[in-house]
Amino acid sequence: MSAASPGGEIRIRRALISAWRKPEAVELAQALVQLGVSVSASGGTADAIAAAGLPVDRLSATTGFDNLLGGRVKTLHPAIHAAILARRDDQSDMEQLRQGGIEPIDMVAVDLYPFPTIAQSVGAALEIELIDIGGVALVRAAAKNYAHVTILSHAGQFPGMAKELLANGGKTNLDDRRRLAGEAFAFTAHYDAAIANRFQASGGEMTLPESLDIDLTRREVLRYGENPHQPGGWFVPLSGRPVGIAAGRQLGGKELSFTNFLDLDIALRLPREFSAPAATILKHTTPCGVGLGATTAEAFRNARSTDPQSAFGGIVGLNRPVDAETAEAIREGFIEVVTAPGFDDPALLILRKSKNMRLFACDEAQFAERLDFRSLWGGVLVQQPDTGFPEFKDLRVVTHRQPEAAELEALKFAWIAVRYVKSNAIVIADGRRTIGIGAGQMSRVDAAHIAVWKAGQAGLATAGTVAGSDAFFPFRDGLDLLADAGVTAVIQPGGSVRDEEVIAAADERGLAMVFTGRRHFRH
Repeated sequence: MSAASPGGEIRIRRALISAWRKPEAVELAQALVQLGVSVSASGGTADAIAAAGLPVDRLSATTGFDNLLGGRVKTLHPAIHAAILARRDDQSDMEQLRQGGIEPIDMVAVDLYPFPTIAQSVGAALEIELIDIGGVALVRAAAKNYAHVTILSHAGQFPGMAKELLANGGKTNLDDRRRLAGEAFAFTAHYDAAIANRFQASGGEMTLPESLDIDLTRREVLRYGENPHQPGGWFVPLSGRPVGIAAGRQLGGKELSFTNFLDLDIALRLPREFSAPAATILKHTTPCGVGLGATTAEAFRNARSTDPQSAFGGIVGLNRPVDAETAEAIREGFIEVVTAPGFDDPALLILRKSKNMRLFACDEAQFAERLDFRSLWGGVLVQQPDTGFPEFKDLRVVTHRQPEAAELEALKFAWIAVRYVKSNAIVIADGRRTIGIGAGQMSRVDAAHIAVWKAGQAGLATAGTVAGSDAFFPFRDGLDLLADAGVTAVIQPGGSVRDEEVIAAADERGLAMVFTGRRHFRH
């Protein structure tokens, strides 16, 4: 029988190990055997422990079967769960164990089938078999009885516990058992959430289920949140293949801040919308410049030329690996963060001269989408992300004048760029770069005015350019302002009750106008 002290300290006499990852299981078993603990295990775990030359009691001797139903049933047996759940300070519980010839189990060490991490990479039949049933039942039973049983809920805990037991003579205390029980319940909750979310996905398409479990684990504690008085942290999904920022890696510079992460999100997304070398510079989650080029260096210079003043202290996003020429161009000004699919060695040597510049690599092949969440006071908004490369086959020219080929290419560029600008948004562009950006205004005419004004501040001519609007023009005033600045073509979703008035204004001013039929608000 297990021995408990008045302070809740328990000497482990018998342990049950059931683990997917066998090396950690063997390491724990070695420590337990050294301490004189009786070790029980089932199936492959017992085989691995025995192969290491360690004594092990097979659970089949207790349950009367081994790997029933092809391994689906191994530990689901009253003799096992009674040994775990019995209250050592309850005479009735202990008498029932004695009558059944059942020895209490003082430690349960489980490592579940890895459904959350590999389910998406296997076929449907194997995916089902990766849903752990008996292991979860063991974890929950032991966690429930933490007053008398020590629970290890994943193999990552095994090595540390082995060292602690050797140092403490095979004893655990109540505070540690309660903490481990809390970790166990959190772990099984994440595990079940991963399964639930997987089952609620329909045909691989993003859906909005009736209920949604978010399985997040803290990757790092940030210095602070948006402001120094706000604590902040970076959390990532516990299950599934890492995507987006979570799939990337920092290669240099200071740790990323809360606001760096927000900007990094857009810096990763926007350049990937283009097949040509592309660059963007972000400030406060809005582009202050987007550029294309024959080379990455040219694309970066084009992006910076839109608004060199705002580019100071910005976040740079690229869709090609950084080479030495691009690195030298970046170091011409003060940049906080650079993200790209990769950095060649000469580029790293150049950029690391700026010791505080954060360098973040994220391979495009790792980039994928999940549901988009926005936290609110009292709840969370969830939506399908506004993703995917734009399809321009459904563009509808609504004016008498058709856009020329060069104008159409510039319109497509402007439409991609404006999608990432805070609404209300207007982007003035040519075919290679943004010329002026008006972001986050309460009226569309103000956004148009700011886009024209910003172009003038940068010394860029707006004559012969095009403009993109993230939503429809509610009145003709914004369109007239753009025409006055020399804009010759406009792309917008359409859908206003005054569309005819706006189209007539475009015809009157000799503009070409294209409707996309899709809005791109970004609040």
